[in-house]
Amino acid sequence: MNPARKAEAAKPARVALDAADISRVIEMAWEDRTSFEAIEQQFGLNEAAVIALMRRELKRSSFKMWRERVSGRATKHAALRSPEVTRHRASHTRQA
Repeated sequence: MNPARKAEAAKPARVALDAADISRVIEMAWEDRTSFEAIEQQFGLNEAAVIALMRRELKRSSFKMWRERVSGRATKHAALRSPEVTRHRASHTRQA
């Protein structure tokens, strides 16, 4: 990845979300099997934007706990995850 593209990817995306969408992004960010790429595809928020949203919406201790949990977790990045890890859909979400 060239340096300009890398810098662009690190910038938080600006997307207007309502309260329900923010709640769903937070829920997806806490889930082990939901990758940042899945969040970006559904809500248009890249990893940096998800981190910024979590920092803004969670208490400091909750954000710190979440960051420790997801840092280095391969399942949060589609390219790093094992083929055995399949997509998970919570039973309470709308099934398409």
